[in-house]
Amino acid sequence: MEIFLQLLINGILLGGAYAIISLGLTLIFGTVRVVNFAHGEFLMLAMYIIYLISTQFNVHPYASAIPAAIILFAVGALTQKVIIQPLLDADEHIQIFATVGLSTVLLNLALVIFGADLYQTYSETSAAILSIGPFSIVQGQVITFIVALILAVALHIFLHSTFLGRALRAVSQHRYAASLMGIDVKKVYVIAFGLGASFVGIAAGFLSPLYPVFPTLGTYFVLTSFVIVVLGGLGSLKGAFLGSLIIGIIDTLSSYYIAPDLKEVVYFGIFLVILVLKPTGLFGHKK
Repeated sequence: MEIFLQLLINGILLGGAYAIISLGLTLIFGTVRVVNFAHGEFLMLAMYIIYLISTQFNVHPYASAIPAAIILFAVGALTQKVIIQPLLDADEHIQIFATVGLSTVLLNLALVIFGADLYQTYSETSAAILSIGPFSIVQGQVITFIVALILAVALHIFLHSTFLGRALRAVSQHRYAASLMGIDVKKVYVIAFGLGASFVGIAAGFLSPLYPVFPTLGTYFVLTSFVIVVLGGLGSLKGAFLGSLIIGIIDTLSSYYIAPDLKEVVYFGIFLVILVLKPTGLFGHKK
């Protein structure tokens, strides 16, 4: 029983890392209605930025998350403005191909600049082990989970209590009706894409001390994030957060009780079963 509880704690904390990434992906899709297949490469780019800032300027990775988030906001806004905006009226598969193309470009640029080597950002704060009774937890995972919770609450308050947040929600519900109400839809799209990308900048600051960065790093995280976003319900922030915790728990339990190499098979299988029973996801609604 003790081992099971330890795995449960580890899974919940792992879900916090997934949640930060998934919240950004959900915000982009919920507002712009574009599936950003370059989201994983945005994370990879952010983690290289964290590594460079930390090693070259001796800045703590957590503090490096602030400039990384600002840079990623600019990258996301530029992506929407230059790549997605001209394709808004095109077929959805054209928009998907555009983000896939951007993903390929970023991955290969990273290979050219950094090579295939692994780079690790070190932090004693993240690596420290906390002992609570019979349980041991990594301090970096606890901090990441707390940050994910704060970001989820802050995003909820922002979307429901500010003019810009309400504009984002209005555009997500019906962009043509929102434009008739005087909302600049294109500007809202740029901001939404930038905010969604900035979340991976923040995530990178807390994940860098826990995971090494390499060009294909984003592939693993983004595939898991897609499962989480669809599982929770496309566009649902609550679904993205709770879906992250569910996948985190499944990840750790299946790794221990079945096999580490088969954990993706387990949660993809559960994901398919849930979609068959509830195609809109756990917290999604039919349009």
